[in-house]
Amino acid sequence: MIRASLTAIAMAAFAVAAPAAAATIEFSPAVVFDMGGKFDKSFNEAAYAGAERFKKESGVAYREFEVTQEAQRDQGLRNMARRGANMIIAIGFAQATPLEKVAKEYKHARFTIIDAVVDLPNVQSVVFKEHEGSFLVGMAAAMASKTNKVGFIGGMDIPLIRKFALGYVEGAKFVNPAVEVLQNMTGTTPAAWNDPTKGGELARSQFDRGADVIYAAAGGTGVGVLQAAKDGKKFAIGVDSNQNYLHPGTMLTSMVKRVDVAVYEAFKSAQANKWKGGISNLGLKEDGVGYSLDDHNKSLITADMQKRLDQARTDIIAGKLKVTDYTAKK
Repeated sequence: MIRASLTAIAMAAFAVAAPAAAATIEFSPAVVFDMGGKFDKSFNEAAYAGAERFKKESGVAYREFEVTQEAQRDQGLRNMARRGANMIIAIGFAQATPLEKVAKEYKHARFTIIDAVVDLPNVQSVVFKEHEGSFLVGMAAAMASKTNKVGFIGGMDIPLIRKFALGYVEGAKFVNPAVEVLQNMTGTTPAAWNDPTKGGELARSQFDRGADVIYAAAGGTGVGVLQAAKDGKKFAIGVDSNQNYLHPGTMLTSMVKRVDVAVYEAFKSAQANKWKGGISNLGLKEDGVGYSLDDHNKSLITADMQKRLDQARTDIIAGKLKVTDYTAKK
């Protein structure tokens, strides 16, 4: 079960100090959301929730920009820095290349990137062990399935999403070695993150082939998958944000990735002049990922299921249970 505490991670887990000049200039935060929009009910929206939490608690407003075309990533980051923002958060792996260029040009500014690594002294990179959380929801899917067939629908076909998929498959097969896992990716371009119609079509196809639980790791596209599960009275598993509330009764659980806390802590630590660059890799041990259990799905996760999931979580943290990281495969 996910726990809501990542306190001190962003403030203490990074090794390289921020530029000293940051302490002498007025704090001016900004966020550049990636394609799919800040209200995608998933990855971007988790970042938005973290930024809004900081704004509410601190009273400090932040600038924001929503990327709708690939070329806008560079423009968005550069414009924020040019206009005086000195704590800029870039949401998504696709911003790594433009961020590397902009961070070199605006060395006075601090940057945090979510889901990618940029090795510069004024950049903080936050990545997650999505395979660990996906393993747990894969277990949940296999335990809930009555057909011994479960599904996975990813967004853009990239190594990061393959990382979700492999963890999910390993978790499902850990529970039931005979389970069949159907897999589809939505596309090979960034448009794959924001195509709920295609997500619904892929989900209905998997349901027609016998799957009765589908895990959607597809950003805004996943909304269509979750709707198809509701319409077909099947189960769906959400991703990044806790999506259980969207369709209570057919949302088995969600693989929560605490992007919200990472964004909140980056802003908070920067405001307190405690921000540091470097790399942080957040998994089950750090409460960076997990599965969601709340009033919307507590009737679907039995006591026995919860016991097995929590034991697996403990064993993964202890190193007794190994989950393969697709992006680390040779």
